[in-house]
Amino acid sequence: MKAKFSPSEMPESHQSAERAPQARYRLKILYLFTYNLIQFCGYSWISTNITARFLTFGKDSLVDTYHSIGAVMGLCQLLSILELIHILTGIEQSPFLPRFLQVTERNIILFVVITSQEEMQSKHVVWALFSLWSTLDVIKYPYRMLSVIGSDLHILSWIQHCVWMPLSPLIVLTEVIAIYQSLPYFEALGTYSFQLRGPIAMPIHFPYVLQLYCIILAVGLYSSCCQSHEELKQNTKRNATKAKKN
Repeated sequence: MKAKFSPSEMPESHQSAERAPQARYRLKILYLFTYNLIQFCGYSWISTNITARFLTFGKDSLVDTYHSIGAVMGLCQLLSILELIHILTGIEQSPFLPRFLQVTERNIILFVVITSQEEMQSKHVVWALFSLWSTLDVIKYPYRMLSVIGSDLHILSWIQHCVWMPLSPLIVLTEVIAIYQSLPYFEALGTYSFQLRGPIAMPIHFPYVLQLYCIILAVGLYSSCCQSHEELKQNTKRNATKAKKN
């Protein structure tokens, strides 16, 4: 007969083997919670700073938004690339394509369209983009933080989706405006335009690439809408099940 052990009598090697997955799970929860907390703090600082500067300096703050807040926004956007790694490595369970489109969309607008063109950095559209991005993320990251630890998310989930529905199309529209405002500068300076060599010898005119990218923004918005609708249905179903049990 095989010997049976109580948990206290179980060999130390068996106990260690059982504790290892639990330790990894707790470490993953702690890491994801910390990541979302850092992003929440970053976007909260951005949102608070934008509001305080506007109340203090009025319209004069609009032209100086990038120079005052751009470094923190850039850091938060670079950190968001980790979200793609989380999904690819299985740390986070979420559809990859919508998240990929969301992350790359902002990084392209910030680093390619705005940061690379000094003339764009004083445009009012930068203030609008930073305001919209931070407003959405101040709600999004607490939602993800609580999702990680499995807290009741009914109210926060409802708030997130109610805010997301009008803001997301507005964000895409503002990004398109930023792209079209940047076209004359890319046209005049020839930034990122180049000539292909070899059998396919043709010029790559970057303003045309940016105009095509506007279509990708529309595809990203549709993908995000589908994901958000699916999340809302799942949350509603889960909360309805909880209500029946209670």
